[in-house]
Amino acid sequence: MHLFPYTPIIIFTLLIHSFSVILGQQPYIGLGTVACPRRGNKNSIRGYTCNGANHSCQTYLTFRSQPIYNSVSTISSLLGSDPSQLAKINSVSLNETFETNKLVLVPVNCSCAGEYYQTNTSYVFQNAETYFLIANNTFEGLTTCQALEHQNRNPADIYPGRKLLVPLRCACPTKNQTEKGIRYLLSYLVKWGDSVSLVSEKFGVNFMTTLEANTLTLTQSMIYPFTTLLVPLHDKPSSSQTVSPTQHTPPPSPPSSDKSSNKTWVYVVVGVSVGAIALISALCAVIFFTRYRKNQKQDGSVSAVASKSFVAIEKKPQGNKKVDEKLSEIISGIAQSFKVYGFEELQRATDDFSPSFWIQGSVYRGVINGDLAAIKKIEGDVTKEIEILNKINHSNVIRLSGVSFHEGRWYLVYEYAANGALSEWIYFNNVDGKFLSWTQRMQIALDVATGLDYLHSFTSPPHIHKDIKSSNILLDSDFRGKVANLSLARCLEGAEDQFPATRHIVGTRGYMAPEYLENGLVSTKLDVYAFGVLMLEMLTGKEVAAILTEDETNLSHVLSTILGEKSDQERLKEFVDPSLQGNCPLELAMFVIEMIDKCINNDPANRPSVHEIVQSLSRTLNSSLSWEKSVNISGN
Repeated sequence: MHLFPYTPIIIFTLLIHSFSVILGQQPYIGLGTVACPRRGNKNSIRGYTCNGANHSCQTYLTFRSQPIYNSVSTISSLLGSDPSQLAKINSVSLNETFETNKLVLVPVNCSCAGEYYQTNTSYVFQNAETYFLIANNTFEGLTTCQALEHQNRNPADIYPGRKLLVPLRCACPTKNQTEKGIRYLLSYLVKWGDSVSLVSEKFGVNFMTTLEANTLTLTQSMIYPFTTLLVPLHDKPSSSQTVSPTQHTPPPSPPSSDKSSNKTWVYVVVGVSVGAIALISALCAVIFFTRYRKNQKQDGSVSAVASKSFVAIEKKPQGNKKVDEKLSEIISGIAQSFKVYGFEELQRATDDFSPSFWIQGSVYRGVINGDLAAIKKIEGDVTKEIEILNKINHSNVIRLSGVSFHEGRWYLVYEYAANGALSEWIYFNNVDGKFLSWTQRMQIALDVATGLDYLHSFTSPPHIHKDIKSSNILLDSDFRGKVANLSLARCLEGAEDQFPATRHIVGTRGYMAPEYLENGLVSTKLDVYAFGVLMLEMLTGKEVAAILTEDETNLSHVLSTILGEKSDQERLKEFVDPSLQGNCPLELAMFVIEMIDKCINNDPANRPSVHEIVQSLSRTLNSSLSWEKSVNISGN
């Protein structure tokens, strides 16, 4: 009886609505998104139902810029989007910083994950946060607390530093929509004052089509902040659609009135003044640096680095002329081998070294000219490392691409290793649940050995790394290993059997060879010992500190129980990383243990060379790949 007041078009709309539900359009969730304690809500609070024509698709989210997520790099990092695509769709540069509350388009890949569509990103839990705040404050409603709780399994176990998997709300068009030419469903973040008609108008979409996509009607079309509204698009969205009316630049006023004429003169005067100030500043800068360089030469100090984007190295105190001359000689060659960055470039690349760009230690992620890079802040003299890296060009040794110097600190710009340090992957109790298969471990071990073989055998003079450990091995996007951090590396002069000694013992407990700890003897066999320890960690899934107990301080003794006559397969299975769950060839595992035992021999003369290790591991990897293939065939 309530239908009598309705016009025919409203009745038609209701019929369309009923028909669209049958065709599987997505229901708008309303206020259900903010009701975290509630369970079993009939609406898809966890995500949009996986009912589209495709199980995955390219789609778009929206996000309103806010400190600290107000740049291309920080927003793409937060939402798991490609920064170059994000910059392109918003018609900005990769280094762009958006004004606060700017609506940003975020391209993502949306896929079915069980019952719901989602695109995944991660977030590190901070102090005094809750799932509610993360969902509605940090992610602005692109996820829900219910989705976070479900995705992270144990919602009670939340603590600062825990990495959360965050499912973001996205959807792919249904078959009905694709037949109508709809190619994208944009997840629009509703704000205060929004309505379906206003949002539809913003993106040039038919109001009724948007209602239908969200199973809304003319009588039930209320939408709320911190929710998402699906906007059906025939074409990709554009940056012009994200500009609010208040952001449009007003057209210039006609110069007919005295008032407008006065304003024009004000603008001219201001423009001329600013130009004059800029010109004077530039002249002052030229005079200053000319005098600075002249004074530097008179003092005999280190002068400016020859680079367009590099300004100057700080003056060093007089009295160490040889050091200054050596440093000046090294620095003068930097610009010929590496790009020398201005500090401002690195600030833009890392959002002024924002915590959201932090990787670990003093290393930050940055975006430079559209490419990701790892930027390391270092106190003290790094010229030795730069000098070594200048001589090295190998795919299994991390590449230094540029340097910068600012206020007494060096900044080294390295190639970016997408999968981080090996230490994040090989320990079976890591909180992120990261896992490497047996063949991946053997490939990484071979990569590391190949990188060391290059340092030992193909550089002149040979170089010793001196700090091989899991945190100094980086993994690229294909999980290939790269030797990193050559800050302790040194060149080895003289014959291999003439072990030079040092009193300066530095390194990491458990990885340092006994002859180095006891007598300061240095040779390539230091790296062999440390590599053996690294392989032991990769095999057992345990840190060396956990393998070495108070009662057992000799790694060779730890292996003796496995290599002894009474060894059996059950004992070997217990020794191998439990996360492999038996998915490793035990014969090859025993071969690797024997190799490790040779590497950690107390007598350096009895350890194999890295070149011999490379040959052994190459055979091991080939056998592992054959084993893996046979297992997959039998499993199918």
